[in-house]
Amino acid sequence: MKTYKDVDEYIVSFPKETQMLLEQMRTVIRKAAPKALEVIAYGMPAYKYKGALVYFGGYKNHLGFYPTGSGITTFKDELSAYKSSKATLQFTLDKKLPIGLSTKIVKFRVKENDEKEKEKPSK
Repeated sequence: MKTYKDVDEYIVSFPKETQMLLEQMRTVIRKAAPKALEVIAYGMPAYKYKGALVYFGGYKNHLGFYPTGSGITTFKDELSAYKSSKATLQFTLDKKLPIGLSTKIVKFRVKENDEKEKEKPSK
């Protein structure tokens, strides 16, 4: 697995069309979770906010979005048009990204991590 120093380096390693979609997804996440820390984890862009939040990655034929299992199950009906698994969504490169839906998922994950943090016993 190639290692990247940051998300900028990751994104520019892709063809121009894919770069545009990756930048779009990055913008969606940053707007929906402005306090999240942007890092590279598992060789792809990752966002942390009170724990793991979401990940995304570019591939030959799709953009992968990883909002954890709860991010998939909670929006299962709205995601039926996309290829998905337990914790992964695939957005094909030839279609527009579902910006509104992606934003809702990221905001849901922020809220979920906020609630998990509140439930932790204080030290």
